Amino acid sequence: MNEKTEMMASMIKNLALLLLEQNNELTMEQALSIVFNSETYRKVMDERTHFYYQSPKYVFAFLEEELKKSKFE
Repeated sequence: MNEKTEMMASMIKNLALLLLEQNNELTMEQALSIVFNSETYRKVMDERTHFYYQSPKYVFAFLEEELKKSKFE
């Protein structure tokens, strides 16, 4: 695994953990599913956005905003 891939994987894990902190009724599987099916995930995985270089809380703010406007809530 190269450094970018490791950073992307770490970001996804951290986003799922932040979701779990916010909603303790979710399971890790559910939190990961939400992250994997989000536009934020696509941005993290797109090397051009450099989202994987940002802090998890910064990127989580984008996920939160996305979830407010989506079917997840």
